[in-house]
Order: sequence, then C-alpha cells, then structure tokens
Amino acid sequence: MNSRLLLASALLATSLAAQPADDTLPELTVYSPRIANQAPVATFAMPVSALRFEPRVDLQTRNFAESQADVTIRGGIFENSGFKLGATTLYDPQTGHYFAEIPVAPSMLGAPRILTGVDNAAGTTNATVGTVAYGWRRIRNAGAAAVGVGQYSLFEGEFYQGYVSDTTLAGQRVGVDVAWAHSDSDGSIPFGDHVLNRVNARLQLAGARSQTDLFAGYQAKFYGWPNMYTPFNSDESENLKTLLVAFNHRTDLGAGDYLQLGAYYRRNRDDYEYNRFATNHPYNHVSWVREVALDGRRDLGLFAVAFRGELLADQLESTTLTFGPYRSRSLAKLAVVPEKTWKLDDGSSLVAKAGATYDDSNRTGGTVSPVFELARERPASAASRIYASYAVTTQMPTYTALDSNASGGLFRGNPNLGRETSRNLEAGVHGSLDQWSGQAAVFYRQDEDLVDWTFKQGVTARSANAVNVDTTGVELVARRSWSLVDLVLGYTYLTKSPDYRGAAVDASFYALNYARQRLTAALTLRLTQELTLRLDNVARIQSANILRTVGGDRAIVSSLGLAYRPASMRRLELSVQIDNLWNSSFEEIPAVPAARRQLSGRMAYAW
Repeated sequence: MNSRLLLASALLATSLAAQPADDTLPELTVYSPRIANQAPVATFAMPVSALRFEPRVDLQTRNFAESQADVTIRGGIFENSGFKLGATTLYDPQTGHYFAEIPVAPSMLGAPRILTGVDNAAGTTNATVGTVAYGWRRIRNAGAAAVGVGQYSLFEGEFYQGYVSDTTLAGQRVGVDVAWAHSDSDGSIPFGDHVLNRVNARLQLAGARSQTDLFAGYQAKFYGWPNMYTPFNSDESENLKTLLVAFNHRTDLGAGDYLQLGAYYRRNRDDYEYNRFATNHPYNHVSWVREVALDGRRDLGLFAVAFRGELLADQLESTTLTFGPYRSRSLAKLAVVPEKTWKLDDGSSLVAKAGATYDDSNRTGGTVSPVFELARERPASAASRIYASYAVTTQMPTYTALDSNASGGLFRGNPNLGRETSRNLEAGVHGSLDQWSGQAAVFYRQDEDLVDWTFKQGVTARSANAVNVDTTGVELVARRSWSLVDLVLGYTYLTKSPDYRGAAVDASFYALNYARQRLTAALTLRLTQELTLRLDNVARIQSANILRTVGGDRAIVSSLGLAYRPASMRRLELSVQIDNLWNSSFEEIPAVPAARRQLSGRMAYAW
C-alpha cells in the first residue's frame, strides 16, 4: 500500500510542477450536471457512476454500483433498460446484469441522457422501457490524475490525457486520448472485496461540424458479495473481462439535422462462482456482440424525417446455458418517423410525429410497431414544450433466461420465452418558472411477456417466468441555481398490476422490486471560494417483498462530499466523501445485503 501511495503521489507531484495554475478545472471532471458528487467513494468512476442518484434512473446495486448494478427506468427491470453509445445500442446477450459493463472512462463521454417514450422507441434496439445514451466527448489538450484511499483498505487511482495535434487530416484535427484506472479493497462486509482495472485509447478526427472516433477499451473486474444473485447465504463472486472496440462518425447538418454511423465489437467473459471457495468453476460464459447502426434526421422541406437502421449479431459459449433452443442470433431494427411542423399565430409551433419501427430476428418473426407524438413548442414561454405520445417497443430475452436448465440448478430458465412487447402512453411538459427549470410526465405502460425472475417457497432456485404488468407513473425533475447553491430535485410515483398467468410465484426479484415513491435531491453548496459541500440523496418507499428481510421497505441513502481547492492552485482538488451516510441496511435487490457506510479521501489534479 505504501509503495502505491508513493508512486501515485509522485505522479501528481510531477503534474503539479509541470502545469501552470488556472482559475477553473477542465469540464472533463463533470460527468453529469444532475448529481452533486462526480466521483464514487468505493472505486474509480465508470459510466454507471453518474446514474446512482440520477432523478430518472433507479440503480439497484450489488456491493457498489461500479461492481454490479441493475439499471431500471420508470419501474422497468434490469433487462428492458438499455444503453446507447453514439449511434449504437450496447447490450449483453447473456444477461442484463452486464448491460452496464461499458469499459469506457467517463472522461471520454458526454453527460448521460435518459431516453423514454418515442425517443427510446425510435432511437434504440432491444430496450422496451428506456435507454441511457452517451455521446463521445470532443478531445482537448487536457488531462487529469487522481489517487484515493479509504476504509476497508481501499486504494484507487485514475489517469487521463488528451492531445490534439496542430496538423489536420482532410481538414480534420487529429486527437488522441488515453485513460487508465485501478481500484482494490477488502470490501465493507466480509467477502465483499474487489480488484478492478480499466485501460482505454481513442483516436479522433474532429472538424467544425463532424467528429469521428475509433476506440478500444478493456476492463477486468473481480468482486465478491454474499447472496450476490441467490438468497441462500453463500459467498459468491464474479470475474468479468470486457473488451470493446467501437467506431462512430457524426456529421451535424444544421437546424437539428444530422447523420451518424457507428459500429462495435464487444466480448464479455464471465466466471461466476456460487461458492467462491469451490475448486471447480461450473459457471463460465463468453458472449460476443457485433453491431452496425445508422441514424439521423433530415429536413426535406415539406416535412422532416428521423430514421434509424441497426443490425446486431450475438453469440454465446457457456458451460451451463446449454438447455435452450439456440445460442446465437441476429437482430435487426428499422425506424422511420416523419415529422411535420406548423407555425401558429401566437408564435408557438405544433410538431407532429407519426411513423413506425420494424424489429426482426432470425429466431422469431418480425413485428411492426407504431410511433406517435404531438407537441406544442414555444421556447419563450413557461411551458416551452407540451406533448402527448404513444409508442410500442419490443425485445428478445437473454440467454440466461432462455438456456438455463428449466428443471434443475440455481437459475431455472424457460425455453418457450418469446418476444416481449411494451406499450407506452404518456403526456408531459418541459419548461421554466421563476428561475426553476424542469420537466414532468405522467405515463401508463403495458408490458406483455416481460421476463421476470421469481421465487417460490420450498424451491432452492430462481425461475424465469413471463409476466404481464401494467405500470402507471408520474415523473418530475426540477432544477435551480443560485450564486452559492445548485439544487436538483426528482420525484417518481409508480403503481403496478402484475399477472403471472398461473405460474407458481411467491416473490419477484425484479418486476415487483420497485419504489412506489422515490425522491432524489442533489445539493452543491459553495461554502467559500475554496470549499464546496456536495450532497446526493435518495429517499424511497419500496413495494413490499417477502425476500427483503433486512432494512425494511423505507430508506434514505446519502453521499456527502467536501472538496477543497486552494486559491493558489485551483487545478488541485482535495476531497473527502462518505457514502451511505446514515449506514442504511436497505436491500436494493431483495435478499442482497447492503454495503455499509464508507469513507474515502481523494487528491485530484487536472491540467
């Protein structure tokens, strides 16, 4: 530990000596404007880090968010909420638990956008409820280094460097950036240890209206946690190794028009251990995804049209997922959504969208889904956008649900699972009032043949079952900034009506694991020119679940940080942060123990 601290301190000291002081830190230190603490406590930052206190996302974690996290949107489950990187949809065909395994430093990405309704239906593939979308950040001559230590023998470090050449290639500036990160800890509870590593490299061509990115990233993660996936008091562990090679080109054509092309290759190796101390390794899986996607928007004069085409091919090799009908498939998506705008006498605009998407696979028949939206837009008014929409989305189940043994083992699959369908009707408003800005939506969603994992008393396993669920919800987000304070508030209200159609179910791990009410509050308070207090909070009233035996159904979880930037060296930041401030024992996933309160300190320098 001491040698690593000396090495990290030497790296930071070299950076301090070599770089001039400045009044502001580069923007690359901000991963999302909707949260207060940009860095996590237990490890280094990952794309999922910005989602833990995101108002429109409910993150359900094992150990900590960066070790394993299920991302849910609007009461969905971990497998019908997706990710988008540039033009492409990222996913893992084995299980939605690995959707968030994205081996990219957040310094290379823009802030996450949450796509729902029509935006999700027309803009992504195989995600029925919502999608977390990231764009590639433009490279600058900038860098950052950080080192942190904390409770439970935590050590973590990060490094990022971007460089833009003065020379041009076909009129485009050439840029490169690299990133490295490492973290290890004994964990906040016994057998909750981890070792995480990530390396990245990117080449970029950037012009006034276009950007091309070629990226390669690798991430290796080992982490343990009791009851990670099963409620049988076993010390479990995972060893994940994820490789991602991605290409993306985007050209902005002006007035909201653009053209974007993307492709990627993703390989994920998974060694899961129900008993981490066993000498045999029965659960080994490797999944591959290859994808190409094209999307854009073009004004044709009388009307505009948004379009998208996407082709995916996946494959699985597994020691245990061998009982289902197939272990490879192709998916295709085509979306065409014409858009017509009328100018009204009061200066507002009426915008109508009416189109369709087509989803197909070589393993099942294709389906056409409608997409409608009607919106009134008036940027200068308090209600700058009022809309109503209806969209239908579909997706295919993952291989863990399809190919697990249906009659034995810890995870019991269902080879008869088919295409899932979601129908979403909603109305909402975006606007500002008295220096507050925000958005509100009310929605009703019907999920048909949703794949859920359920529990039956007396059966030592979880089982994949199809369920029909009707979800009604309200979603609110508000933000305001004062001279010394930034405040972001979020509120979600949900009710669900499930129908398992006669299946033997006593409890649900996912579909019925949702917050009936959830409130988030992100507060940034500039105490002095040098001292900043950051506080993220989430309060929830969870739906009752017999699998949740510790922590009750109500919880408040907070993360408190205090950052110091010396007046004489504004590029340096010294910070301390406490996660799970109130030491809540609430089980975000039923039967999975909560991480305990944890304190860490960090020294970061940006240039």
